Amino acid sequence: MNAFEVDEASKQARNDVGGAKTALHTTFMIISYCFLQFHGRRVQGIRVGSAEIPDHKRIAVSLQSIYGIGRNRAHQILSELNIDNKLTRELTGRELMALREHVSSTYVIGEDLRRCINADIARLKSLQCYKGIRHEDKLPCRGQRTKTNSRTAKKGLNSVSERHRAPHA
Repeated sequence: MNAFEVDEASKQARNDVGGAKTALHTTFMIISYCFLQFHGRRVQGIRVGSAEIPDHKRIAVSLQSIYGIGRNRAHQILSELNIDNKLTRELTGRELMALREHVSSTYVIGEDLRRCINADIARLKSLQCYKGIRHEDKLPCRGQRTKTNSRTAKKGLNSVSERHRAPHA
């Protein structure tokens, strides 16, 4: 369904007074297809969970645009729902609804996942454990060496960190 068809469908729904089923179906189609604009190009996408997935890519690839879903999880979702890896715009209404329901009810994705990760890091910082201190100092916390590597992590830091600097009298 392209932009012209969505506009025509919404006009038909407004003009059709007695057709509640038509208006409901049209509203579903308008909600499920969203238009994004990247660098002046208009890209049509489908909303799954709280994210837009591209319409012109295969489902396994387009699911990876959702924060928290990678290659393995995308293939796992498709195998659980018995959906072929076809273009996203070729999904039927039932497949689209099943995909939305499964992703939103089974996995923590998008902003919810970001909130969980930030809450975990804040908890580590408040406990003052090793990983929390490394996060506060913006240094690697998984055992990487810092004598020669991690230049990006140490880029904005001075020789003496503000956290360890003696207070002024």
